[in-house]
Amino acid sequence: MNKVPSLRFKTNYMKKLCLIFISITCFTLLSNKLFSQKMQTPLLNHIAVYVNDLKVSTNFYETIIGLSQIPEPFKDGRHTWFALGNTGQLHLISGAEKGLKREKNSHLCFSVKSIEDFLTVLNKNEVKFENWKGEGNAITLRVDGVKQIYFQDPDGYWIEINNDK
Repeated sequence: MNKVPSLRFKTNYMKKLCLIFISITCFTLLSNKLFSQKMQTPLLNHIAVYVNDLKVSTNFYETIIGLSQIPEPFKDGRHTWFALGNTGQLHLISGAEKGLKREKNSHLCFSVKSIEDFLTVLNKNEVKFENWKGEGNAITLRVDGVKQIYFQDPDGYWIEINNDK
């Protein structure tokens, strides 16, 4: 008679131990998967734009786009670095050929609170803009309500500005 309670105790103990092991294993696997997903999602570090005249392009991105310069570690006179929010940077690098054709599909996009306020800056600085179709001084209104305009920087790179929606 002593063997039956002992066997029952061992069976219950083994079931509980297996449940604990399975729970810990599942938790570990899930934690590792979530951790690895977070670690595998890359964050934007910087965008590099190859420009012809660094001084002209630096002035454009400061004056027209409104970006703020950040310290440039190379200090070689060939780079300007700008902050892009809290996480990324824009690096201008001098030395590009002049007059290369750029396609509108390849563009940088910045969001602003007010397209209308931004248009004031463009008009004041005589920067021509257009909608997606290429109609001058026109704004694209997307189906989701976002307003967009397009224009080119001094090297012909396309820039989209849209309202912060």
